Amino acid sequence: MYIIIVYDVEQKRVAKVCKFLRRFLNWVQNSVFEGDVSQAKLKEIKMGLKKLINKDKDSILFYQLRDQKYVDRQIMGQDKNPTDTII
Repeated sequence: MYIIIVYDVEQKRVAKVCKFLRRFLNWVQNSVFEGDVSQAKLKEIKMGLKKLINKDKDSILFYQLRDQKYVDRQIMGQDKNPTDTII
């Protein structure tokens, strides 16, 4: 499945959350990651994030799609981390 994760966490946890998500997904821009993952990997991501965040102060949104082909991604301005240049 293709997922997009958007997060808003306190400054002291931003680097930890970012580093953790880079293990699984592509960084798109500040606080946004996306990529293909299995159901098991998604569960692993959610469990890991649960340990890193403060549920009373932080927020993480998960958007799940069946496949990347269902994403109509349009960029206005600079593409901060283009994924089409990966070999």
